[in-house]
Amino acid sequence: MPGSPLVGYTVLDLASVGPAARTSRWLADFGADVVKVAPTPKHGAAQVTPWFFAYSGHRGMQRVQLDLKEPAGRDAFLRLAAAADVVIESFRPGVVDRLGIGYDDVRAVNPGIVYCSTTGFGQDGPYASYAGHDLGYLALGGFLDCSGRDGTGAPVIPGATVADSAGGGMHAVISILAALLARSATGEGAYLDVAVADGVVALMSLAIDEYLATGEMPGPRHGVLTGKYAWYDVYACADERFVAVAVIEPHFFANLCRELACDQWLAHQYDDEVQEAMRADFRTAFASRTRDEWVVQLAPADTCVAPVYTVPELVDDPHLRARGVIVDAESDAHGAFRQVGWLFAGMDRHQATPQVRDQAITDTDELLTGAGYTATEIDELREKGVVA
Repeated sequence: MPGSPLVGYTVLDLASVGPAARTSRWLADFGADVVKVAPTPKHGAAQVTPWFFAYSGHRGMQRVQLDLKEPAGRDAFLRLAAAADVVIESFRPGVVDRLGIGYDDVRAVNPGIVYCSTTGFGQDGPYASYAGHDLGYLALGGFLDCSGRDGTGAPVIPGATVADSAGGGMHAVISILAALLARSATGEGAYLDVAVADGVVALMSLAIDEYLATGEMPGPRHGVLTGKYAWYDVYACADERFVAVAVIEPHFFANLCRELACDQWLAHQYDDEVQEAMRADFRTAFASRTRDEWVVQLAPADTCVAPVYTVPELVDDPHLRARGVIVDAESDAHGAFRQVGWLFAGMDRHQATPQVRDQAITDTDELLTGAGYTATEIDELREKGVVA
């Protein structure tokens, strides 16, 4: 990908799913050469095999299978790591050290390595050894308690893996890029302890800092961003579809009131006593027309109103299509399909159609040859089941 900012950087990714897999996905989309390091078939149960479309089908990545429990497999990994820029792993604390592929082991052959460990709770602390998943990190980090409630009063399950994606994956990408930038000045690598729970706390910093500074307890309907006011909420329309309203600025609020024929509330944006009455009037107004009719009227009128899309709707939205958000892809096993494209600023959005390979296909011979192994040595490793 000429012009992509990470062209020439090599990343070894030991993870198959979760935050680490998202990290390498985005690094690859920035142009890095990502090598997925997977177990050999005899240890295949050690990793979860994601669906063919997950993580954009690992488009643009290479794959090597190594038995890291064997000394020869460990040595092969270290020889690959000697020429890499980044290593990403997501084992529980202590596992990579026991395997002989931890930070100190890799740093011994590559002092400039940026070594990123991603775990739920970090490398130390009382919860370091705990298993977990996205929902648990959101629970511990205060995200769920500040979210909406279902009919029983319980927090609702979010529609996206916010912890894995932002608390973990984006957290790791930012940290890795910062470490690579520092290395360009000092020549020194870094060890990065990326804890997903820490990342969720960072995402919740507005609410947490409010509590720490004022003693006010955040939660649903507590403040502007959690629905205290009628003008920051979701409303049903005549066709039982929804619009999201988020008119924080006074002039946008005034625009909304006028468009909804609710001028009686123009002078009462932050009047706590009238919010439920205002909300009732907004509900009545929105229920009088369909979602798309309201969006056509309100979105261009500086009212901060957006449709609540289903996934099938968003992938065909004209604005997102014009931005190249969705791209075509091809798979030998599954044929043509569509997938999310290269979205972050600085990524090359005009790439060739991705070819999504079967995950059983490896680049082991090519990669080990590049690391200095002869064809005979590779054949011997394969016969012993150390590589595949």
